[in-house]
Amino acid sequence: MNFNPFLLIALCITSFIILFLVMKLRRVREQLSIVEEALEDVKSGNQNRRVLARKSDMTKRICYAINEIAVKNQSQLIWQKQSEQAYKRLMTSLSHDVKTPLASLVGYLEAIENGLVTGEEKESYIHVAVEKAYHLKNFVETLFEWVKLDAKEQIFHFELCDFNELTRNIVAEWVPTLECRHFDYDFDIPEDEYSLRVDPHAYTRILNNLFQNALTHSGGNKLALQLLENEQQVKIIISDNGKGISSTDIPHIFERMYQCDRSRSSGGNGLGLSITMELVNAMGGKIKVDSKQGMGAIFTILFSKSL
Repeated sequence: MNFNPFLLIALCITSFIILFLVMKLRRVREQLSIVEEALEDVKSGNQNRRVLARKSDMTKRICYAINEIAVKNQSQLIWQKQSEQAYKRLMTSLSHDVKTPLASLVGYLEAIENGLVTGEEKESYIHVAVEKAYHLKNFVETLFEWVKLDAKEQIFHFELCDFNELTRNIVAEWVPTLECRHFDYDFDIPEDEYSLRVDPHAYTRILNNLFQNALTHSGGNKLALQLLENEQQVKIIISDNGKGISSTDIPHIFERMYQCDRSRSSGGNGLGLSITMELVNAMGGKIKVDSKQGMGAIFTILFSKSL
């Protein structure tokens, strides 16, 4: 009987291939079993579950995809918990910012209605009641604006306008208030025309919020605005000479309902700067704050010329 060496070689190669495929199949079955177990684990709520895979595994793309889904689910769960906590804080704040002045308003009106005050005292009560009513009105309007922004339901109307002239008109409205509050002010706005596509109402609200924040919270007596521009972008710098912001507060300054004044004696509602950042982002800009305690605060806004 003649022995064919080529047949033996072919048989060995075939056996090797079969053995390789069997081992590969076994590995795939093991991986599929792990994948199935991981999916059940993730389905039951364990978002920390991950599937390990080698670069040579045929199921590596499936494993990577499962890991990516688990990471996204975990991020969404964390975001959801943070949102729930934020809304709880919102409800707590509402109970203070609405109920307290509302109860006071009712008390003043009842005193007037029941004839407990007359003459000048009655007029004083009416004046205080009107102030508290306006305070509630402003708070409710601010709250509604924040809710619309948070739900992405705010409608913006962008138009091409002279940005320098728009800024001058906004700050001019603040001059009487600043002088009444004995605030020094310095507005450095170029005289040249600078065309930029913005939402005038949103930009007005941004500056109004930052000016009001300085008057209410800075504790200083000077406010400055500087407007710098080039062919690519415009920079608005708003600074004060107040008490500044602590390093622990700066990372949270634009968070909704966050208040640096823990005693709430300043009368803020913790929504102004959050709304400001939402409006800046919606207009394609960026905002940041730099501050040191005792050295005032500097808010910087950047808008791209390409808007």
